[in-house]
Amino acid sequence: MAFYDVTRVLTRGTIGAFCRPTVEGIENVPTEGPFIVAPNHLSFFDSVIVQALTPRPVSFFAKAEYFTGKGIKGKLMKTFFESVHSIPVERGEQAASVQALKTLLEILGRDEAVGIYPEGTRSRDGVLYRGRTGVGWLALTTGAPVVPVGIIGTEKLQPAGKKTVTPATFTLRFGKPLYFEKTGPSHSLPARRHATDTIMDAIAELTGQKRSTKYNQSPSTE
Repeated sequence: MAFYDVTRVLTRGTIGAFCRPTVEGIENVPTEGPFIVAPNHLSFFDSVIVQALTPRPVSFFAKAEYFTGKGIKGKLMKTFFESVHSIPVERGEQAASVQALKTLLEILGRDEAVGIYPEGTRSRDGVLYRGRTGVGWLALTTGAPVVPVGIIGTEKLQPAGKKTVTPATFTLRFGKPLYFEKTGPSHSLPARRHATDTIMDAIAELTGQKRSTKYNQSPSTE
């Protein structure tokens, strides 16, 4: 069994034992070929949860400092994040930046899966914010199906501003894949915006969250 599989099984078992999650729509995850996972974002743990509970490996961005820590703790964190296919990204570099999107293109080109948060950063008030168009660009450029994901309740695991972790139940819903015409990188901004809005509408149906027409912003302290 590959190291990734071992890590995923152990992480999934830990999540199952302490949180008893409800996972719905697992049949909507493609069994082959590239695909894009597009979840809402409520918690620091969302990426790890999606990576552990999705049937196939999913590569998400993670802060570069998770890979550069010192001592035993630093090595363990680096090993863990590498094993679940996390991609280091410098603090302050948006997931929708050109270089970051190129990295995701390379992964999709290998018929693998990537995860991207359309909101950009986690919501601290539970509102579903307007989607940034990086996910629309990725979908139109590659033609890879987008699996919208609704995450409900993970904010209870570690509320904003808290350092302690509290086991809590949550729900993970995989929606039906969304397919967009493959246009390559040469497509209009309105087309990219429309694709992104379609993805956000699907996420909203899965979560039932209150929505905002504004973009979410990271706190200055983050």
